[in-house]
Amino acid sequence: MASARRHPAALALATCLMLSLSLSLVFFYAPLEAQEGFLQKIFYLHVPLAIITLCGFVVGGLMGIQHLRTRDDRWDLRSYVAIHMSLIFGVAALITGSIWAKGSWGHWWVWNEPTLVSFLIIMLLYATYQPLRFAIEDRERQARYASVFAITAGAFVPMNFIAVRLTPSYVHPRVLSSSSNLPASMGLTFVVSLIAMTLLFITLWQYEIRAKQARFALRALRARMDAAEGLSARPGSERSWVTGAGATEGPPPKQPAAEALST
Repeated sequence: MASARRHPAALALATCLMLSLSLSLVFFYAPLEAQEGFLQKIFYLHVPLAIITLCGFVVGGLMGIQHLRTRDDRWDLRSYVAIHMSLIFGVAALITGSIWAKGSWGHWWVWNEPTLVSFLIIMLLYATYQPLRFAIEDRERQARYASVFAITAGAFVPMNFIAVRLTPSYVHPRVLSSSSNLPASMGLTFVVSLIAMTLLFITLWQYEIRAKQARFALRALRARMDAAEGLSARPGSERSWVTGAGATEGPPPKQPAAEALST
């Protein structure tokens, strides 16, 4: 991960190459499924999206633990972006899953399927993350409460996953299990697609962090220019996520916490 932060262009190139390889395998290597035919190929997009979504939520919780341990705002930023990206991936998983369900089962949604309903419950739980966070004006309390939420909800994800896997009644296919009967060509394509989606998540996560840090650094510079001209700074936070090359000496720009994060 540290190497990727030092060489973002290399990571982006590797992501593009893996995505290209994944698409090539999906359309030109993996065979058509006997019953669903071409429709089954959405499996190579939907399942990796769902897996990365759940893993991203758990990672956000682990970063929340680091934030509470160290009180370092950089971990708060990383946790926030991980959960933000996971929500985006989760929405994509729900959309692709609904398309697959409509073509395969004849319905956009099946309420008696525990895998689908449990994933929706997790998504609805995390949909409250940003409203809860931005309802708190104080930057310190906002970060602390958000970390507690990320940890609690992140612990719920694997518990919910295990409970669903133990459910005897289901119609959703079990891919990562001993009963999976994927042919070797389909298994290889799935693994490559999962790696490609993981790289895409990491790349987008890294670039969003860099974009926010650059924005905070620019606001810090503007605040110092205003101060030099004798203008009053805007009220708000006394802390910043700006680190590394973009950091400047002295206090960061005073900015409302919700505005700083949401832009």
